[in-house]
Amino acid sequence: MNADDDLVRPFVLTGGRTRPRQEGLRIETQLHATPAALAAPLRFESRRIVELCQAPKSLADLSAALRAPLAVVRILVADLVADGHLLVDEPLTDVTPALMRRIRDRVRAL
Repeated sequence: MNADDDLVRPFVLTGGRTRPRQEGLRIETQLHATPAALAAPLRFESRRIVELCQAPKSLADLSAALRAPLAVVRILVADLVADGHLLVDEPLTDVTPALMRRIRDRVRAL
């Protein structure tokens, strides 16, 4: 048996899809599982994502923990959000590029 025998191709995990059902999930998006998610009939990686999201986790954290490409995890997470198993923790404010420039300029002024 070689290392490739253990590899599951990404298209198998996503059912052949290359785009998430829900757009707007950024790499830093914080997610947490709903209370009923652990009892849901989920498969493999989706079950693991729900287990990991008992405490808030980002897409990047999930990708690293699953050792799966970010694009694949984004698709799986979007499915779980659409099905009501994961909730997105919305940031209190949107950080716009203009706000980032103002912060940068003020830090430089110090």
